[in-house]
Amino acid sequence: MAEHTVIMENTLRKLLAEKKYATLREILITMNPSDIAAIFDELEEDRLPLLYRLLPKELAADVFVEMDQEAQELLIRGFSDSELKEVLDELFVDDAVDIIEEMPATVVRRILSQADPEMRKSINEILRYPESSAGSIMTTEYISLRPQMTVAEAITRIRRTGIDKETIYTCYVTKDRTLIGVVTVKDLLLCNDDDKLIADVMIDKVISVNTHDDQEEVAQMFSKYNFMALPVVDGENRLVGIVTFDDAMDVMEEEATEDIEKMAAIIPSEKPYMSMSPFEIWKNRIPWLMLLMVSATFTGIIISHFESALAKLVILTAFIPMLMDTAGNSGSQASVTIIRGLSLNEIEFKDILQIIWKEARVAVLCGISLAVACFAKILLVDYLILGSFAEVTMASPFLIIGVICITLAITVLFAKIVGCSLPLFAKKLGFDPAVMASPFITTIVDALSLLVYFGIANIFLPL
Repeated sequence: MAEHTVIMENTLRKLLAEKKYATLREILITMNPSDIAAIFDELEEDRLPLLYRLLPKELAADVFVEMDQEAQELLIRGFSDSELKEVLDELFVDDAVDIIEEMPATVVRRILSQADPEMRKSINEILRYPESSAGSIMTTEYISLRPQMTVAEAITRIRRTGIDKETIYTCYVTKDRTLIGVVTVKDLLLCNDDDKLIADVMIDKVISVNTHDDQEEVAQMFSKYNFMALPVVDGENRLVGIVTFDDAMDVMEEEATEDIEKMAAIIPSEKPYMSMSPFEIWKNRIPWLMLLMVSATFTGIIISHFESALAKLVILTAFIPMLMDTAGNSGSQASVTIIRGLSLNEIEFKDILQIIWKEARVAVLCGISLAVACFAKILLVDYLILGSFAEVTMASPFLIIGVICITLAITVLFAKIVGCSLPLFAKKLGFDPAVMASPFITTIVDALSLLVYFGIANIFLPL
């Protein structure tokens, strides 16, 4: 697919250089808007407006929605008022809101000045809702039917008003704006009685969301119920808009990206990587790096505290990285699993005891397996092949290996318990569980592994 895009981009560049605009237009109108937008985003700024103006009006609007924010801003600044109005007239309200939210204030004022009064009212209404709420991602363009309509009247209304709606497959039945039912176009077309009332055809048990519900929860409902659209109601059950499947997909992508960035100790950003400057990337990464660097001081303090013990048996130092890394990886495995379960609503805080018990059993199995493998590795590689224990005289090499393996098993147990419980507590306290992922948990588990290591060494070895 990427190779095809490159070939098409090169073809368009060649035709543009040869000024074969008619051929360019014929090629562009056969392409998908997303593919055109991908090619446009790679073009030089001076060529973009010319190619964009070759597109038919409706296709141009679809392409505009799919383009990067920088390219959209460039085009808007170059549009005449009439060109801007033409694009806005073809946009759905939710797409217009998405564009406005990413634009500078000067561009926003110009967009709103060219929008017709009805669209401007709808845009302002959506912008009033909190960010990341159902109201902020909904569209007010939907098909509304009355319960006393006949099937024939409903079909006529869909034909008359559906051209301006984002989706017509699912229609909503309202009475004094109150949502009372839902009916699909399939139900209407297959109804064998055109005089039958909508009230007799509709489904009156409607699943809906409130305007202030979290957008991530709304997106999950699409996966759970296999909806194409979901009605959004206010506190009095009045229908104010709908969330469509494509918007839910965008939310899922945004939330997944945000969680991944948080789990990697990066402040989330809405900009694509290639659109960010090195300074912006630095700003997103340095706060967590600073925090984790400072928190790692605890491991340094622990090592310093047991400096005399390490001086007596220097060989213990060689296995500190292995113990810390294994513990950190074990904790990360548990935390990622729990974070994923929380995001899919498969796990709740009330399950914490059951989860800890399950992870403890997993930790015992993992700990024993790792300890056996570690014993064999140290015995064969470090002891027999490398001769790392040749100068050890204070204690039996086998006793030291035993201490290392016991420590490994115990730190895996602690790491699994910490890794599975911290995200649950974070969720309970209202924090994002993703914050408790790999870097944060690794820092905690590193300190625990050192304490366990030196504690067991003090018990069994002459330190």
